[in-house]
Amino acid sequence: MVPTGPYGTWPSPIDARLAAAHDGLPEFVGTVGDEVWWTAPRPAEGGRRALVRRTSDGREVSVLPAPWNVRSRVVEYGGQPWAGTARDGGAGPLVVFCHFPDQRLYAYEPDGGAPPRPLTPLSAVGGGLRWADPVLHPDGTEVWCVLEEYTGEGPSDVRRVIAAVPLDGSAAEDRSAIRELTDDRHRFVTGPRLSPDGRRAAWLAWDHPLMPWDGTLVMTGEVVPGGPFASVTPVAGAVDESVCQVDWAADGSLLYASDRSGWWELHRQAPGATSATALCAGREEEFGGPLWKVGLRWFQPLDSGLVAVVHGKGTTALGILDPETGELVDAAGPWTEWAPALAAHGSRVFGVAASPRSGFEVVELDTGTGRARVIGAAHEDPVDPAYYPEPQLRTFTGPDDREIHAHVYPPHNPDRIAPGDELPPYVVWAHGGPTGRAPLVLDLEIAYFTSRGIGVAEVNYGGSTGYGRAYRERLREQWGVVDVEDCAAVARALADEGTADPARLAIRGGSAGGWTAAASLAATDVYACAAIRYPVLDLVAWGTAGETHDFESHYLESLVGPLAEVPARYEERSPLSRVDRISAPFVLLQGLDDLVCPPAQSERFLARMAGRGVPHAYLAFEGEEHGFRRAETLVRALEAELALYVRTFGIARDDVPPLEMTR
Repeated sequence: MVPTGPYGTWPSPIDARLAAAHDGLPEFVGTVGDEVWWTAPRPAEGGRRALVRRTSDGREVSVLPAPWNVRSRVVEYGGQPWAGTARDGGAGPLVVFCHFPDQRLYAYEPDGGAPPRPLTPLSAVGGGLRWADPVLHPDGTEVWCVLEEYTGEGPSDVRRVIAAVPLDGSAAEDRSAIRELTDDRHRFVTGPRLSPDGRRAAWLAWDHPLMPWDGTLVMTGEVVPGGPFASVTPVAGAVDESVCQVDWAADGSLLYASDRSGWWELHRQAPGATSATALCAGREEEFGGPLWKVGLRWFQPLDSGLVAVVHGKGTTALGILDPETGELVDAAGPWTEWAPALAAHGSRVFGVAASPRSGFEVVELDTGTGRARVIGAAHEDPVDPAYYPEPQLRTFTGPDDREIHAHVYPPHNPDRIAPGDELPPYVVWAHGGPTGRAPLVLDLEIAYFTSRGIGVAEVNYGGSTGYGRAYRERLREQWGVVDVEDCAAVARALADEGTADPARLAIRGGSAGGWTAAASLAATDVYACAAIRYPVLDLVAWGTAGETHDFESHYLESLVGPLAEVPARYEERSPLSRVDRISAPFVLLQGLDDLVCPPAQSERFLARMAGRGVPHAYLAFEGEEHGFRRAETLVRALEAELALYVRTFGIARDDVPPLEMTR
């Protein structure tokens, strides 16, 4: 007989170390000859990203040992950090990659004996020289990529161009050897995509105050040997049209994903044509997403003329699209989320996918047979899957009868049942971005709580992606209002229907989700406590005042409104200005090297909270940036969050490290 135990007290085999060990996902899949390569998280190795190759005999091999860290810092969130090619004559592969600590490009021959050799110089100015989205030129002499160059010490003293770096190493000490292919008329650019005949290039560009999900341009130019692109012109996009990816089909057609219809759809512009055709018109689902990292890939043209696509509404699938007929056939399998990381070789398509019962893994689809199989970073159950939560896809009703999408994870543990007269505590999770969404996948951090008897509700509040542009733009000038209201509406609905204990509700979030968590404490009385991770807390200082990075420095113009026009709104919504309204306990978790949401924001907030009698704890982590990557940080942060809930909800358990709180 299964014993009875109060919610929150259940024993669980999923501890914080186990959850930390499985944090992160494979990214930036590509092919080098017949091999599949990707970057993989290494929390136990200082949080570095390793470059992994799947050899012809099916082995996964780390290309570079620690401390090599294959990760770009372009726009701080990074982007595609490597490119590789197979060479003839038994020379083995050549890979070009960005090393995180110094942001230099390096060339490396993994089958040879020499160490990586630098291709680009160091710069003592500001943030230096940074690189992303590399493309190895077919002639084997250069790598073309995004160059982000700091011109001063400020976060906005920066220019971005597409540049060509010689592979002979001549630019390693000489900046002048780098050939710029575009000018810096646009604040942001993506890496170039070369047409099949090599005569034209296409890329995306946009400018402040737009974010790439607001409006971008598709630029094309003629490739000129030894010179910059010629006849550069925009061919698609607008200030109110977001194009998130561009590429070329095998026949020379230009393909791009645009949301001009209200949904990101795939468009094709045939050679010589002056307009494009929507390939899946009328389908109310997304074939793209927010371009948070340079070089994300929601579609991949195939040699056959077909196109592999990631698409869906709320959840995503991998499909093969026939652009001539519009027929779309989805790959069979259990996966509910495909990352924008598609690659292809011949008739094989590769991607990164996960499901509610499996973490992210590298998957291969053979378009000839229709068979999909896991080939890399395979999910292996670290515990009995009986301890995994069972998600419920829910749609709630918010203010003005608007729909709110959420994933609800009730407490679940095969070893315990709860008393019949008790309702469980619940934690509302607010995702980051805020232009993003919570994917429907196995997350051992969620399982860490649900297996102990604490429910989780992930809310895709208004402003989230995956549900069309209108849903995304509900947050326009309403950040701190719509997100707060939608999370509270879900929490109240769970309490009203008897799913959750109304006295034991909490909210947690990181980055923009940390903002929502803090703003919720100041704006509502729904929550008994909050876990606030690397948040925005002071709108006035964040953004154009210089307390964040260049990429998001004008983001608040759409999220809140132009500061010059609505200065009072910035003050009114900031948790920093509303500490007198906060009475619930909280834990604040902050990376000390965070340039996106710097510790100064948290420190000013804590100074105003001091002496107000509200229990709170502050954990600051040396060496952590925006988002935690190191195993020891992940463990401490998760255990501190549980300690907050144990204390606030009155849960009796003695296996939680103490959390020292002040008032």
